[in-house]
Amino acid sequence: MVSLDNPRQFLIDLYSTAIAAVSADKCLPQWLPEPPKDGRTLVIGAGKGAAAMAKAVETHWKGEISGLVVTRYEHGADTRHIEVVEAAHPVPDEAGRQAAVRMMEMVKGLTEKDLVLCLISGGGSALLSLPAEGIALEQKQEMNRALLRSGAAISEMNCVRKHLSRIKGGRLALACAPARVVTLMISDIPGDDPGIIASGPTLPDPTTCADALAILRKYEISVPDNIRQHLENGDWETPKPGDARFSRNESHIIARAQDALDAAAAMASAAGITPYILSDCIEGESRDIALMHAAMARQVVTRGQPFARPCLIISGGETTVTVRGNGRGGRNTEFLLSLAIALEGLPGVYAIACDTDGIDGSEDNAGALYAPDSLARAAEKGISARALLENNDGYRFFSELGDLLVTRPSRTNVNDFRAILII
Repeated sequence: MVSLDNPRQFLIDLYSTAIAAVSADKCLPQWLPEPPKDGRTLVIGAGKGAAAMAKAVETHWKGEISGLVVTRYEHGADTRHIEVVEAAHPVPDEAGRQAAVRMMEMVKGLTEKDLVLCLISGGGSALLSLPAEGIALEQKQEMNRALLRSGAAISEMNCVRKHLSRIKGGRLALACAPARVVTLMISDIPGDDPGIIASGPTLPDPTTCADALAILRKYEISVPDNIRQHLENGDWETPKPGDARFSRNESHIIARAQDALDAAAAMASAAGITPYILSDCIEGESRDIALMHAAMARQVVTRGQPFARPCLIISGGETTVTVRGNGRGGRNTEFLLSLAIALEGLPGVYAIACDTDGIDGSEDNAGALYAPDSLARAAEKGISARALLENNDGYRFFSELGDLLVTRPSRTNVNDFRAILII
């Protein structure tokens, strides 16, 4: 039985345990295929975890390898044989575009004896950006910004991204043919659909140009005439399931949100605290999801239902924020700020919400911590929690309290990690 004298440190340790469970070093080696007998092995990939995955491949691979992966700035790794390029996320930049061009050139001329090992993790959609013919990078950037502001789910955003790209939605795998492609993925997608992770560059795509156009209309996103025309004509259609060119390929998810939640639950159990995993694939507006979590915590404290204290309520997935203000903050600080307002200082409730990649949105923090005195301490400083929530400024709220959690990039990504400790 662990002492709960320091709930804050317990929650930080819980987050660290969850991250360690989905690291490339732990998860990747067992999934490596056998090297080809006569051909060469080329390693390619993209995502926030791509450099760490490449490093793990180099450590455990038996034979010669070369290749290129692209990751977010400051997410690199010290590799010897696989080149690591850093680029922008969540809005693509020229470095990512150039890396995508080089990668498509690199896979030309492969034979059926060759193996392509593709390392994919969350963030790859922005990092590996090669706009479809007729789209300028600036247009792609603006479409990404609009999608990020819209509140669209990640599956919807990636459907659009696939149909505005020359490399996503299975097109990278077709460029590798006739080589065999083995894709290893760290999933940041609620539900773990492999075709959505990083917009599925090596997997066939069941969605259509019409689907992409419908999503843009749903969120009232302005679409330039040249893009609308190509989508309406189906000019940028993706290769579909059943395409024979994918028949020799394999894909495996090597780490997912459930793995992180299970590791946190095991730590809690060992500490004598009963864990309850709500779901690994929660989606919806961050502030609304917080209200549901707050209602459950209040029921535990006031009614002893549905769980007895002490307990830990854990959840994962990817919430969204519809941007209404101009404040700073990602979906996890937004969740915690909404949670704080709903709980109104309810005794015995502590919480952490962080992104498992170590970056909450585009800020420098992984997330933040909440305690029963958070609102009172803010009020003493003259800070209005409600005003900051309306301005999407969760970052400022927790920064003023000294309760931001700032870590180094984790170089993995299985999306949100939320834990509410009730003692």
